[in-house]
Amino acid sequence: MDQGRDLTLHQRIVNDIEGRIVSGEWPPGHRIPFELDLTKEYDCSRMTVNKALTQLAKAGLIERRKKSGSFVTQPQAQSAVLEIHDIAAEVTSLNLAYSFSVTRRTRRKAGVDDRLRLDLEPGSSLVEVVCIHHAGGRPFCLEERLISLATVPEANDADFSTVPPGSWLINQVPWSSAEHRIHAVGAGSEAATLLDIPRNTACLVVERRTWSNIGPVTHVRFTYPGDKHALVARFTPAS
Repeated sequence: MDQGRDLTLHQRIVNDIEGRIVSGEWPPGHRIPFELDLTKEYDCSRMTVNKALTQLAKAGLIERRKKSGSFVTQPQAQSAVLEIHDIAAEVTSLNLAYSFSVTRRTRRKAGVDDRLRLDLEPGSSLVEVVCIHHAGGRPFCLEERLISLATVPEANDADFSTVPPGSWLINQVPWSSAEHRIHAVGAGSEAATLLDIPRNTACLVVERRTWSNIGPVTHVRFTYPGDKHALVARFTPAS
């Protein structure tokens, strides 16, 4: 097979697969045909197919898994750094079905670490909620939230089984200020289990504290697998 034809086929394979992904014909999670099948379909060498799939993987369109094959990747969500973003809206923007499930809800006295995170007085009570947000039936984000009962006493009776805690809080109490902290971590054992990812997978963590005119409202920690989320900020020149 001459080299020129091989290069032409390489780009044709890339264009064909990319077109099927972008058009939605092959949705996120769809298995790409195996290399051997593509070799037969395009009447080319396996090296040509491998180069095409490697290019698509580098572009973030497919994910190659050892012994499993290649799959269309989940599109990456974006949120603004300084906004109180809604996870359901993020997932919907990806044209994926949204759902969530509460894995833990407890009412307890605030410990030392809780008081530091939520800016509480000793002896304060809080509600802790841990839930998983899903996109297309797969874990998308881990939410770990503390809610001050001194500021939001209604949280004592809320079970959050039908409305995510973030949406519930926005409807319940207006916030007057917020603070964001963004950093990267390797997934610990609990996060890895809940997000269905290998332990120590690189994750993006967004921590937020909000206050109302009455006092501290909530501290929340969102953990996203690193390849599933991006943060966007827009700036204007300083005067």
